[in-house]
Amino acid sequence: MVAKHGVQYHQYPDDTQLHLAMRADNTSAGLSVPTACTSDVRLWYMQSGLQLDPVKSEALIVRTSSQLKQVLPAVPSVTVVGVNLPVSEQMKVLGVILDRRLTFKKHTTAVAKLCNYHAQAVHHIRHLLTPELAQMLARSLILSRIDYCNALLYGAPTGIIQKLQHVQNNAAQIEPQMPRRSHAKLLLHSLHWLPVDQRIIYKMAMVTFKVQRTATPAYLSQHLWPRNCVRNLRPSITAFKYRLKTHLFDLAHIKQ
Repeated sequence: MVAKHGVQYHQYPDDTQLHLAMRADNTSAGLSVPTACTSDVRLWYMQSGLQLDPVKSEALIVRTSSQLKQVLPAVPSVTVVGVNLPVSEQMKVLGVILDRRLTFKKHTTAVAKLCNYHAQAVHHIRHLLTPELAQMLARSLILSRIDYCNALLYGAPTGIIQKLQHVQNNAAQIEPQMPRRSHAKLLLHSLHWLPVDQRIIYKMAMVTFKVQRTATPAYLSQHLWPRNCVRNLRPSITAFKYRLKTHLFDLAHIKQ
């Protein structure tokens, strides 16, 4: 039903997201598509004895800065099943904050704020922790949040990466056996932690490896073109992870 309108979508257990590409010079025609699409969805809901609540929906227009200056004054809202939804400045999708220009500035700021809060809390009790427990807390409370959906930051401006790198440096200070004022690069090296930019590359490579092996999800595999090589380049995922991390760690160490 949604696909017949030319609208792409992703479905989750309690959420459905619609994605539509529009021409910058014909926004009005483009916005008529989700209006018709959601009206059909609402009709299907009614026929199935269900109810669709458009008030819980959000709308986000993603454009360049110059395009937003032209579009937003003319399009203050998007019509969904008869309800005019104001165009949001940002939207949280699966824990990631998307802004109108996809700069991820607000997302990284939110991640940094939360991670620094946890780092400060752990610093208060670091003298009571064993090295193993300190690393476990740093990984579970901080590194896990830095790594969450970090593939989206591939190619992001240096300032975005540096903001998260500062957070990781603070996390490395949690290690009780190292002096509090130790240089961040030495701490990362001693803990065998990849820097943030290398962690992003690691995540991208792992996602690509798995997609190439399984051909799923289809919306990613259709953009991959395998390279034909005379040598065998199909290691196991365990071997690939080990060699990849070793390679990236060596690169990070050389850059230092």
